[in-house]
Parts: sequence; structure tokens; C-alpha cells
Amino acid sequence: MALRTRTTHIVWDWNGTLLHDIDAVIAATNAAFGEIGLPPITLERYRELYCVPVPRFYERLMGRMPSEEEFAAMDKIFHRHYFARVDSVALTDGAAELLAARQAAGLTQSLCSLAPHDHLVKLVRRHGIDRHFTRMDGNVARVNGSGKAAQMARHLASLDGVTAARTVVIGDAVDDAHAAAHVGAQAVLYSGGSHSRASLAEAGVLVVDTLADAVEAAERIAAA
Repeated sequence: MALRTRTTHIVWDWNGTLLHDIDAVIAATNAAFGEIGLPPITLERYRELYCVPVPRFYERLMGRMPSEEEFAAMDKIFHRHYFARVDSVALTDGAAELLAARQAAGLTQSLCSLAPHDHLVKLVRRHGIDRHFTRMDGNVARVNGSGKAAQMARHLASLDGVTAARTVVIGDAVDDAHAAAHVGAQAVLYSGGSHSRASLAEAGVLVVDTLADAVEAAERIAAA
């Protein structure tokens, strides 16, 4: 069904945005680092260094770009530790209520993530929020570190009646802002995830500290 002319569509990011998994990410990262001989990292340091494509994150840590074989091994180890923890991770405070309220108000929202698609859908359903989205897209190619812009373009093209001009992406990473710009949409970045507030500010978009503020800003931006 086509959207009303003045309706804002929100495309949500998952990890670090709707899912408050940063603590699990740090724990899994340090467990993986222990296996590959890297020193542990603090949350603050992680947020300073983390970037996409992910091999660049390892380059910042190691002082050199890992080979394809090294990155594949690192990624496999990290995800083994992460998946062992993620089932106990909660949604970000207020996320379920915000999603339900927007749906009840007749507004639309979708989910676009670089998490593996089958894993994403399973976890979203486990949290009981899948009904709030018009579409959920995870990574089906499982190509790590490739960025989000191309996936965002496919995601937006698949949404009936949604235009980029009326779309706002809400995420926790600079890559979310780049993906939004790639498709001609706006973005609001949430400071509770993978990046420091200072690094998010470099994206040149609005940075907020709660998801409620992100939704309020998204409505305001798209209506301007």
C-alpha cells in the first residue's frame, strides 16, 4: 500500500541500534583477540577505532591490513564468540515500545542490517517485534566488511510506495549515514552503539543519545 505524501518511513539498523549488543560485541572481540594474540580492548577504545569495512578496524589495531585469509579467520572466531552470547542480549531501552507506537499510528518502518539474514530474522522474531516491520533484510551473501550502501539501495527499491526523500535511516554507525546518503535519504545516528559520539559527528548528520530522540528527529527532518 502506498504511503501518504507526508509520511516518514524509517529504516532501522539492528546491531547496536535496536539490539543493545555492544557489551556482547566487546566480550566476543576480547575473547577472539585472546585466541589470535591481540591485547584486550576497552569499550572506549573500540568506539574510537571501529569502522567499516571491518578489515580497516583490524588495520587500525594491528598497524597493517590483514590478509584475506587472516581476516576470514578473525571474523569466524569473533562470530563464534558473539553468537554464543547474543541470545541473552536485550533490545535497547524503549525500542519495542517505539516500534509498536509507530505501527499503531499507521506509520511504516523496515529493518536493514549487515547481520546474516537468517540469523537476523530468527532473533527479531524471538524478541517479538517482527510484526512492526514492513520488510526485514539481512546479509544474504555473507560478504563481511563490504559496507551497507548497496544493500540499502536494494532494500529501499523493494519497499512499495517508499521514496528516499521521505526516508530516514536510524543507525549507530557512520556507515549508516553513508548508506542513507547513497540512496538520497536522511540519517540520524544513535550514540549508544559501536561508535563514539565524536566519530559519529564526523558523518555530518544529527547525533542523538536515545532512540526516542532519534524517532522525533527523523519525523522532523523528513517533514522539513
